[in-house]
Amino acid sequence: MLTSVSAIIFCTLTTIVILFQACLAAGLPWGKASMGGKYPGKYPPKMRFVAVINMLLLAFMGALVLSEANLMFPALKSIAAIGIWVIVAFFVMGTIMNTITPSKIERIWAPVALIQLISSVIVAFY
Repeated sequence: MLTSVSAIIFCTLTTIVILFQACLAAGLPWGKASMGGKYPGKYPPKMRFVAVINMLLLAFMGALVLSEANLMFPALKSIAAIGIWVIVAFFVMGTIMNTITPSKIERIWAPVALIQLISSVIVAFY
């Protein structure tokens, strides 16, 4: 039960981040809330492509978490056992980076990353 709830929380937050990345890729002027605020306003074309790549990576992470929690994607189970630890490490770094970012608005992502970290650790251990 705890694993399932944690995986659902992780995926819900990941979906929110994916939607934010989609908005950046579509040209919404929210660049100040990402990448340390290096690109305030609309992302340049290269960074819009990076946002799309981020969306794909985040979706894959969500699929791995769901697989490790035995909720979906049983075909990914063989790589999910290792992948979950990569995800944990990713969100350790994400939590740190979103906490120390020079962009004050980007710090709103720190609690999101922290909850993603905690929920992925729960899935990893249980």
